Amino acid sequence: MIDELLKYRIAFSSIRGMGCELARTILDIVPSERDFFEMKKAELARLLPVKSRVLGDDYRRQLLDSTAKELEFIDKNGIGVTYFTDSDFPRRVAATPDGPVLLYYKGDPGSLNADKMISIVGTRHATPYGAHFCDALVRDIASSIADAVIVSGLAYGIDIAAHRAALSHDVPTVAVLAHGLNTIYPSQHRNDALKILESGGMIVSDYTSQAVMSRGNFLARNRIIAGLSDCTIVVESAEKGGAIVTAGIAQSYNRDVFAVPGKVTDIYSAGCNSLIRNNTATLITGCDDLMKAMRWEMIGDETTPRQRSIFPELTVQERPVVEYLRANSDVHINTLAAKLRMPVAELMGLLIDLEFKGAVISSPGNRFSSAM
Repeated sequence: MIDELLKYRIAFSSIRGMGCELARTILDIVPSERDFFEMKKAELARLLPVKSRVLGDDYRRQLLDSTAKELEFIDKNGIGVTYFTDSDFPRRVAATPDGPVLLYYKGDPGSLNADKMISIVGTRHATPYGAHFCDALVRDIASSIADAVIVSGLAYGIDIAAHRAALSHDVPTVAVLAHGLNTIYPSQHRNDALKILESGGMIVSDYTSQAVMSRGNFLARNRIIAGLSDCTIVVESAEKGGAIVTAGIAQSYNRDVFAVPGKVTDIYSAGCNSLIRNNTATLITGCDDLMKAMRWEMIGDETTPRQRSIFPELTVQERPVVEYLRANSDVHINTLAAKLRMPVAELMGLLIDLEFKGAVISSPGNRFSSAM
């Protein structure tokens, strides 16, 4: 049986350029989505301030015709749909002018309106420093912030690091896709998407299963990541990139933006350093900074938040090891021993302790990098 209301909502949401603000403008004048599609072009033109091909009879008929396959896909695959006037539609997205009016999802829709929504984004070329920061930050969010949800884009690099950190520390996470729910891109993250659903999170998109994947989709998707969230954290980024776009969108929505500082010589910290320098983002070094800036109380404690340090305290013997690895990544233990003039056996003991502290990351072949 065809869901007539859903059919007209899908077609209405598919109008080029449709956003929450425009949808409200039209529906304040036209009685319903069904009326919008059944009225003649001349009638609509008299009523609406919009003067474009979207009012054309042929264009609107094509949109309606395309909904048949989508309704079949939704029914066959158990896809959830939420519309901007529904009670479970993300209220933060509904407050944005250009946010989508309809979202397709798998998972628990309650994740879209959690008390504290935090997006974590960044470069696809994440370094050990960025990946470690994601894990440590989400670890402390899990123990410090009640009813938090991590939002990201399931992309390579920082995005997937954020999702995996959420899965590891039992924090619900929402993956916003740049394509329909008929596929997962990149395919290497298919298992991660399944784990997100199994853990009580969501995958969500405003694209139909028939939409053609294009580069522009990924930039458009960023408005949903920013719109869903109370704040956006950029962990690593070059001077230009999707994460910088997301930060700009979040700022335009009057949402808080944070950036993780990095070395001035690191290409994938240049964007973060620029955001901080230009006062687009607030510097963040851990969960404590986030909670203070957002005025969020710690779980079970209404006093000043306390957290485990994301950057652990180092002993006198450990400090030169970490300092060298900060300046030189992927170093063989023999090279490191020679540079520090330290016996390999003694150095190995220090490296093991540092790895437990989360300050160092080991790679196959006795190679080491800094995670700080």
